[in-house]
Amino acid sequence: MLTYSQSIQLLFSLERLGMKFGLEGIKRLLKELKNPHRAFPSIHIAGTNGKGSTSSMLASILSAAGYKTALYTSPHLVDFEERIRINGRMIPRGAVARLTTQLKRSIGRNNPTFFEATTAIAFAWFAEQEVDIAVVETGLGGRLDSTNVLNPLCSLITNIGLEHTEILGNTVAKIAFEKGGIIKPKTPCITGVDDPKALAVIRKICREQRAQLFSASPFKARVRSAGLGGTVVDFSIDKTAYPKLQLSLAGHHQLSNLAIALKAVHVLRNATSFEISHEAVYAGLSSIQERSGLLGRLSVVHENPLIVVDVAHNPDATWNLLNVWKRLKCRKPVLVFGVVKDKDYMTMARTLARLAERVIVVAARTPRSRPASDIAAVFERLNCETHAALSVEAGVNLAMNLAGAGGTVLVTGSHFVVGEALEALRRKRP
Repeated sequence: MLTYSQSIQLLFSLERLGMKFGLEGIKRLLKELKNPHRAFPSIHIAGTNGKGSTSSMLASILSAAGYKTALYTSPHLVDFEERIRINGRMIPRGAVARLTTQLKRSIGRNNPTFFEATTAIAFAWFAEQEVDIAVVETGLGGRLDSTNVLNPLCSLITNIGLEHTEILGNTVAKIAFEKGGIIKPKTPCITGVDDPKALAVIRKICREQRAQLFSASPFKARVRSAGLGGTVVDFSIDKTAYPKLQLSLAGHHQLSNLAIALKAVHVLRNATSFEISHEAVYAGLSSIQERSGLLGRLSVVHENPLIVVDVAHNPDATWNLLNVWKRLKCRKPVLVFGVVKDKDYMTMARTLARLAERVIVVAARTPRSRPASDIAAVFERLNCETHAALSVEAGVNLAMNLAGAGGTVLVTGSHFVVGEALEALRRKRP
């Protein structure tokens, strides 16, 4: 049997194959494991931004309702096992080793991608553990994503923006077609999409699939208090009121994700045997991080200086980050910023230059990273005090020194950058 270390080495060696879209590869792996994806009910979630937060909200609510709830998300920040959780607990390393060993022969024969192999391992673990329900986030797109072998209780599409255009298409309509590929026949679809062109595509797919479409808007929200620790809000949707609802995620943009999660709760209550009380909704939403393991959404990870990490990795997410920062009246941070090559980093930099005057540009340890020198040139043109660091860890250390004990550091731009920052901070702790 492979050790955990050998398993991880084998899985990550598959990254050299890049991305491969289509369901044949994942179907071959799942057949080898006796089709575990058919053993549990699921909720399937796609979207450009917000799908990680929405998935975690739903998983947390279901867990609080007493269900053994699986959660599959990507990418991980520090540890591979973060991707595969049950009631917030990561898959044990021994299980990763055992399931990878089971797949080893099939991996050698079929050359699956990293994501195909990881998805197969996740589904096998969920089936083995006899979960009551799995909340599953797509990797990229939807129609040809490895997770799209599921026949879920409902499909969720959070929003749609221009991202991965070289793969998914260069218009919101084309991207909506790919994301809408997760909609299954006669299966409810809940969406927070408000772009008219994208919504028209989603509606058309729902008509063709005879799937009932539920919109997560309108909703009413009156924020009582807000901070980096979360939001207290009087929220109502579908004539159901949730007064003084405590949401443990910061940011006004999370309210639209909340609407999607609550709409899904209402659909599950009405269309399935799942019983989800008002109390479970309150308990789940007040403890999302603990019950789901979610990290990297305006997360405070260090005091003195205050260090906040956020995985905003495209222009829309960066714009949300700017608005939240200003709304919460946070002090100007020293910014640590790095992106991968396929992102519109110039737009992201222009947004973040309105937030910070001192910027440290970095490149994470992945071939996908955009060189720090490219990013530095943009911030310099925007009249920011710009420094380049040789690594994310060096960038975080420099930012901490520049900010001083009473200052603030914001780390953002990509999951890779946030992950390496968390790794570096973990090493600092005794």
